[in-house]
Amino acid sequence: MAATMVLGVVGKDGLAQIKVRVQDFKTKLQIKQGTGLYINESIWAKRNDEKARDKFLKHDDIRRTLETADEIRRTVNSIFEERGTISKEELRELIQSIVYREEIEQQRVEKEEAERQAAEKAKITLVQFIDKYVTEIKSGARQTERGTNFSPNTVRSVKQALVQFQRFCKYKKKEYNFGDIDMQFYHDFTSYLKAEIKDKKGIVLKEAYNVNTTGKCIRTLKNILSIAESEGLHSNSIWKDKKFKGTRIETESIYLTREDLDKIMKADLSKHGTGHDQARDIFMVGVWTAQRVSDYNYITKEQIYTHTKRWIEDVPDPENPGQTKAEIRTKEIMYISLIQKKTGAQVSIPVSSELKGILEKYDYCLPHLEDQVINRYLKDICKEAGLTESVEILETKGGTPVRNRYPKWDLVHTHTARRTGATLMYLSGMDLYDIMKITGHTTPVMLKKYIKADKLDIIEKITDKYNYFD
Repeated sequence: MAATMVLGVVGKDGLAQIKVRVQDFKTKLQIKQGTGLYINESIWAKRNDEKARDKFLKHDDIRRTLETADEIRRTVNSIFEERGTISKEELRELIQSIVYREEIEQQRVEKEEAERQAAEKAKITLVQFIDKYVTEIKSGARQTERGTNFSPNTVRSVKQALVQFQRFCKYKKKEYNFGDIDMQFYHDFTSYLKAEIKDKKGIVLKEAYNVNTTGKCIRTLKNILSIAESEGLHSNSIWKDKKFKGTRIETESIYLTREDLDKIMKADLSKHGTGHDQARDIFMVGVWTAQRVSDYNYITKEQIYTHTKRWIEDVPDPENPGQTKAEIRTKEIMYISLIQKKTGAQVSIPVSSELKGILEKYDYCLPHLEDQVINRYLKDICKEAGLTESVEILETKGGTPVRNRYPKWDLVHTHTARRTGATLMYLSGMDLYDIMKITGHTTPVMLKKYIKADKLDIIEKITDKYNYFD
């Protein structure tokens, strides 16, 4: 058996197609297949003449034709040595792969490039992913790591932070994609957030944000980039640099004293609607439970339990003067048990007399108001309560510390309830670790950030607890 190269019929132009002929007398295999290669008959006849061949090989077209024909022959023979046979279809495909190698390779490269470009075009951009992410956490299609829905407050907070990024893109007239997030972007974005921006007429288009608001925007964006990376949408890791950080500082905030709470409860809200009265009650539930608004604004009857405590106590025996007898004592303990939406921690809060009074008012089915509504009503409630004293607050605007004074009513919001509850527990002498079991804080350090007692309150607490200073 042998594969030989033969010349086909010569055309008027003097060219003839080179064909491969495969013969195997043992298997009676007879195949003759055109290669698509054409050559002058006289050149083909002299291809084995050493002097003539050297002359022919100086011409690229002739050299490539002869070398390609020889490669076909050698490849076919190699296949026969290995397998002992070859089909006409295999021979045709083999010839195609050798003769049109460059064209096939070019087509492959073009196809891969077209696929790459199509994939790149189809790949979601950072702005598109942000819109998708916000939509999914709002609808519940994307859940937390604990497998629960994101709370409305979290959705609102994330949305507000990402809106700042989208406004920055509009301000810079550039749609930043994943690959554009570098240290220069970080400096530009944080500078934008901290700056007050005005138009040509001096009208303020954007206020200067404080350090914590700026940090919140950066931390939210970093979280988005982390999620997108885990989903294979980008490989940019510059945002992981320790300098690419969302700074956060402890802010000054107020708590309400017992006197403040008494004023709030006694405030005449008759000129307002029932919503104000409900907002006051919901806020006071937050005070007496020391929970976040995402928890105390959603307390249901199913979360309220009663436990009967029993113990044996020795009491005077009226029938035997001077002696005692054992009696079983009981006490009903009401408590609220809930799983905090933000942390997933389960906490149990004993129900105080003040809290019980509010629960009974609504037959243990508390009303629900949106957080923004409660905050708006709280301003009216605290004004009516006479919380008008001026309070100095240290703030950071555009990176600069500034001391401003506000009326106390203007500083009260839904989270003031949690700070107030934790602070009042502390001032009552309650152990920090017991307070942590109620508030859900995991460390005393985190809890102490919530305790906002002023110096005089601390002095009273110390002198009441210890007689050292008597």
